[in-house]
Amino acid sequence: MNNSEATVSRAPASTNKTMDNKEGKELENLALQKVLEVSSAIDAAKQVDEVICALHSLGTLIFSVDSSLISGAIDQRFKDHILSVKCATDAERDSFKNNFYHGPAFPTMSRLLLFVVAPNWLAQFAKSVRSQIYDYFFLEGPLIEVLEALVPTLSQKGIDKDPVLDKICSSAERLLVLCFLEKEGIRRMVIEFDHVKIQKGVTVKKEDKDFVSRVAQLLASIPDKTRPKATSKLSSFSFFKQATIQLIAGAEEKALQLPRELDAINKDSPRSYAILFVGETFSRIIRRGSTDIVVSEMTSRIYDLVKSLLSSNSNASLPSVIESTPKFWFWLNLIETIRDQYSVERLAEGILRQLALRSVTDTEAYWILWLLFNRSYNHIASIRAMFVDKFLFWKVFPVSCLRWILQYSVYEEAPTSEAEIKWQKPPHFVDTLQHLVSIWSKREFVQSSSMEQQAYLTAAVGLCLEKMSKQELETAKDVLNSILQGVSCRLESPIDLVRKMASAIALTFSKVVDPKNPLYLDDNHCDVVDWEFEVLTQKKVITTSSSKKQIINNPKSPLPKTSREKLTDKKETRSSILIEEISDKGVEDEDKDYNSDCSSDTSLEPYDLSDDDSDLNKNFTQLGDIVAALKKTDDPDGVQGALDATEKLVRTSPDELRHNSSDLVRALVHVRCADVAAEGEEESSEEKRQKALVSLLVTCPFETLDVVTKLLYSTSVDISQRILILDVMTEAALELSETKIITKEQQRKGNLITSTSQPWFIPGERGPVGAGPWREISGSGSGMLQNWSHQYERELPSRSGQRKLGKTRKWSVANSKDLQQEWSKNRFPLYAAAFMLPAMQGFDKKRHGIDLLNRDFVVLGKLIYMLGVCMKCMAMHPEASALAPSLLDMIRSRDVSHHPEAYVRRSVLFAASCILVALHPSYVASALIEGNQEISTGLEWIRTYSLHVAEVDSDTECASMAMHCLQLHSEMALETSRALESADRVKAQSRTLPSKLDNIIIPFANMN
Repeated sequence: MNNSEATVSRAPASTNKTMDNKEGKELENLALQKVLEVSSAIDAAKQVDEVICALHSLGTLIFSVDSSLISGAIDQRFKDHILSVKCATDAERDSFKNNFYHGPAFPTMSRLLLFVVAPNWLAQFAKSVRSQIYDYFFLEGPLIEVLEALVPTLSQKGIDKDPVLDKICSSAERLLVLCFLEKEGIRRMVIEFDHVKIQKGVTVKKEDKDFVSRVAQLLASIPDKTRPKATSKLSSFSFFKQATIQLIAGAEEKALQLPRELDAINKDSPRSYAILFVGETFSRIIRRGSTDIVVSEMTSRIYDLVKSLLSSNSNASLPSVIESTPKFWFWLNLIETIRDQYSVERLAEGILRQLALRSVTDTEAYWILWLLFNRSYNHIASIRAMFVDKFLFWKVFPVSCLRWILQYSVYEEAPTSEAEIKWQKPPHFVDTLQHLVSIWSKREFVQSSSMEQQAYLTAAVGLCLEKMSKQELETAKDVLNSILQGVSCRLESPIDLVRKMASAIALTFSKVVDPKNPLYLDDNHCDVVDWEFEVLTQKKVITTSSSKKQIINNPKSPLPKTSREKLTDKKETRSSILIEEISDKGVEDEDKDYNSDCSSDTSLEPYDLSDDDSDLNKNFTQLGDIVAALKKTDDPDGVQGALDATEKLVRTSPDELRHNSSDLVRALVHVRCADVAAEGEEESSEEKRQKALVSLLVTCPFETLDVVTKLLYSTSVDISQRILILDVMTEAALELSETKIITKEQQRKGNLITSTSQPWFIPGERGPVGAGPWREISGSGSGMLQNWSHQYERELPSRSGQRKLGKTRKWSVANSKDLQQEWSKNRFPLYAAAFMLPAMQGFDKKRHGIDLLNRDFVVLGKLIYMLGVCMKCMAMHPEASALAPSLLDMIRSRDVSHHPEAYVRRSVLFAASCILVALHPSYVASALIEGNQEISTGLEWIRTYSLHVAEVDSDTECASMAMHCLQLHSEMALETSRALESADRVKAQSRTLPSKLDNIIIPFANMN
């Protein structure tokens, strides 16, 4: 016999209690002796027919063999021997079979078949012979014993190099498929755990739970141990799917075989070891990452059972019907048999989500949860904690799942109209609500939790509040104060969705206190609250731009729209509606007959000739008069007229503008539009004020900025005025940076940095006499990163004696056409320092009424956003390289970059992306060559900070923006490396470059 046999650990077999011990021992020794005889005959065999005869002689003692099939497939010399073998009677066969499989004979025989016959002789067996005298040794045996014999055979070292071991494993895999999948051996094995009929009147019981766990482990480990080239039936998905189907079928069949008078199954009784085996196997399948397979099969089966149950019974009688029906006993006890808490949680979570996908009703979902978890929920503390703690505070489910969790574990009542009327709140209902509200109201929760988690907990609080009465709410300890605190801190948030959550809770709370007077905190209110908040059902897709050009032209703002942008959107919407109405009316009017205008009664009505004194309104022509009018808050009409005239007058750039700009800015900042505007016109007045301030910043930048930046940190303005200042600075920067293509003849002489001659990034006109003009060409290749791939070329004259054209020089920076006559003019870089430096100075100092790092974090977020926009507005200009280090120092501060509010972190990431967009790669390369650590350290910080945020930040928007920063950083790294390679080539041709170039380290060279 082959010495490479695997040792199998197995439980000691039970013997027939009615059989005499001595007689049983003799039969076991006889069976083992027969096996040894077969082994000796196989070892001495010279041809395959001898092996077949040896196996046939033993097989006839154990199972019924069709000798005629075998004799037809062997040589004539051995045919008479096969046909002359006397077959045993049924009684003798059953007695021998029992001792063969439950004694030492079968393990020995299985190793002989797998390690000797399979690699050496099995390939020569005819198919009929293999089925009769080889496969039947495994098919006729107890499935537990067969599993213990086959699975350890799969774990063979060196199987890839040894063809003998490969044949052994191949044979074992074939037998596993045959015995447990094709013949449904797993289903039959479930029943064997409680009673296996081996002989009439004989029952074998296995009472060791560890043995059950060991068998479950063997079954679940089959896909892990098979060869890579094994049949697909043994792959994890296919095998576990078939195993789950058979396990459920076997358990339900086993439950039906139990005595009908049993009220329940005691898990400590030997009768429940079949269900224990199913639970242990499910636990191991779940641990191997195939939860969805178990959940899918379980949900499909149990949903059909509950649906049929609800169609024929009322809710009141369902518990007694379920307890008394045998087909439900398996499901009632399944969760108790799964001793691994992680597997229970994964299973429960998967079932909830699967039910949500099936769109089951609330009643069906409740009874499914009741059927599966009711017994364990009442007796096991960890199961109760899973529902009322983990599923409410740590997980995020769709709102439908949340309703089912609350209905089952908090309300503890089936969702029917009758239950709503007679429902008595369980004792722990108020305690659960207090716990929910206490966590929901904390500012730290709002700052550190993801938007999905906040929406989920808000929905849980709101759904519980809907079940409360005014009297219960007043008697509940600290619930009222916690709700008010949570609503208040959310209303302070600049994020729209967070404020919407506060409005939803406030509305629900007001309906409990006074149903006739609901409190609406949102203009777009609705009587029925949508607890999904657009985040609990919709999967967010993180996308990033593939081009810096898109960021430059249309950056994604991490902050809410300014009031001016909102007003503009509303105006466009109203205009489009008005145009549609006019168009529709015009179409209708075309069908009408207007031949007789005089026939209309309305045409005979007199005109209204009353004087509306509109011509008596004062027309402002002097800025001083506007300033005086704005300060007269007791004259609303005068203030409104001044607001109407300011922008138009400022845009004309009168001579007095430089002298009156300071007073005008102060007056505009301090005027209260809400106090002077007519009802319903507040937004229009606010828009006019913002436009007036923007026009001042654009037409008279330095004088206006001097006043505005001082007011920003002044104690005489409030937070709304600071936000106004930052909004108008942002819009003014964008207006100043609007690119205009002008011709050389149109260019006026001035002292702008970017207009002293032609722009710095355009190739020079120097060159040999006769050189052609520069012209733009498309970038070569189809590779990534076309942001700096705009190239220019010109033809050079041939040298003396040279016939063909000279080299073509190419330059790449910006997009321009006909560069000898046209270039872009951006007015903002001249004023960039005046915009940014005073605003950054002293932002972290706490003054009287000013605390940007804590209380006034909205202003801090707006400030960083404005600075990022300023960097974007001077992209690719030298001023960006000069101002970028200061902005990097500001956002690198730990109080800023790791601010607890996601609003500020979004602004930091936006500013970092703008820096990456604004810096020219050639400047970064020059800084590295010169040893400028300020830029290299700052860029490396952007990379590490973005990686950190993408990995650990709870805010989804922050993670998305961080990934976008990483993409921009990689683009910058690539372009900078190209610039450095160009510098290396220049260095090789010249000795004038500094020696520092030898040891340049790109700060982002370790990017993958």
